[in-house]
Amino acid sequence: MQDTIFALATPPGRGAIAVMRLSGPGVDAALMALGATRLKPRMASVRDLAYAGDHIDQALVLRFVAPHSYTGEDSAELHLHGGRAVVEAASGALIALGVRPAEPGEFTRRAFQNGRMDLAQAEAVADLIDAETAAQARQALGQLDGKLSETYAGFRRDLLRALALVEAEIDFPDEDVPDNLSRTAGPVLDRLAEDLRRAVDTGRRGERVRDGYRIVLIGETNAGKSSLFNALVEREAAIVTPIAGTTRDVLDADLVIGGYAVTLSDTAGLRESADPVEAEGVRRARMRAEQADLRLWVRAPGDPEGVAAAYARPGDLVVANKADLGGSVPSGGFERIEVSSRSGLGLSLLHDWIATRLAQDLSGADFPAVTRERHRLRLNEALEAVEAGRRALDAGPEMAGEDLRRAAEALSRVTGAIGVEDILGEVFSTFCIGK
Repeated sequence: MQDTIFALATPPGRGAIAVMRLSGPGVDAALMALGATRLKPRMASVRDLAYAGDHIDQALVLRFVAPHSYTGEDSAELHLHGGRAVVEAASGALIALGVRPAEPGEFTRRAFQNGRMDLAQAEAVADLIDAETAAQARQALGQLDGKLSETYAGFRRDLLRALALVEAEIDFPDEDVPDNLSRTAGPVLDRLAEDLRRAVDTGRRGERVRDGYRIVLIGETNAGKSSLFNALVEREAAIVTPIAGTTRDVLDADLVIGGYAVTLSDTAGLRESADPVEAEGVRRARMRAEQADLRLWVRAPGDPEGVAAAYARPGDLVVANKADLGGSVPSGGFERIEVSSRSGLGLSLLHDWIATRLAQDLSGADFPAVTRERHRLRLNEALEAVEAGRRALDAGPEMAGEDLRRAAEALSRVTGAIGVEDILGEVFSTFCIGK
């Protein structure tokens, strides 16, 4: 039998209301000891809570009977007044009654273990709590609603169908089954492999919505990258001087554009330098440029093609800076927008262009997208095993069956159907206390 746990589900500190959650087999006994009796399930009741002769609070109490609760266990909520003394008194009373404080994510872990949600949905709870943009919340809600789990379940159904055809030929060779029954699994596996490839390809999209889309400013020294960086983040975040090579390191700022989380990076001017400090800054700039989802190649009138040209990729944007000074900036075959960080010319156009690009890259008609690297790794394992099984069909069903069982295990590990003890701690340790 599991312990009974409790946790504060609202932020600590002074507030109008403090919500304390309880879950486990000892919930009813704890409520009775506090004076919260004659409670009807799922109905709010006002009760005077007290313990050991000390009045704690007049609280709103809700009771949920297993399995119809968040965790699937007997649960309750105490809606207390939000003063620190009240919360401490209630916590002290519960501990004295043998109810222990919950660990991070323990409520959601119990919901998973009791079949109230699968592992992908449990991760969505954490993502929804952490969501800071509309896109992040929308993606987490879709995952919590089971859209991602339904996609994975479809993969698994197709795989089990193919595996059944293969196993039938292995297990019943002397029965009246069609010859080469396992070969009919080939088209099923071909379709499944294609679906898995698409899912893996969209993984980066889901992760970028969740973790932030990376935009990096690249260019020669004195192209005006830091000035543009300050203009986009709308504050004096980067030092700006007329001296070439002022920026020596990568400077990041988080912002929201078009409802999507963005990490914008200002970098050192890309040039060869004998100065070891500047050379290290250039190395970091190159590394960040390679990792970027989008590079804004900042160019000023008179800039040479230089080193920066090697880091612009198709789909990136040339930002022709210092447009108020006159002079031409070649686009080098890239789309171009003229701006002036000093006067504000073209900045709204640049902002709109970035918002449109984010929507194109991150919205995706094939929602739901894979949201975590853990999912993407398991899907890659499943894809490799399915492809190996497809090739093995020509050699015989025995080899194909082993590969397909390996693929099924990889898919099951995404939603937690099997073999999850080694990853549960990692998943739930990132949760809030009380969730």
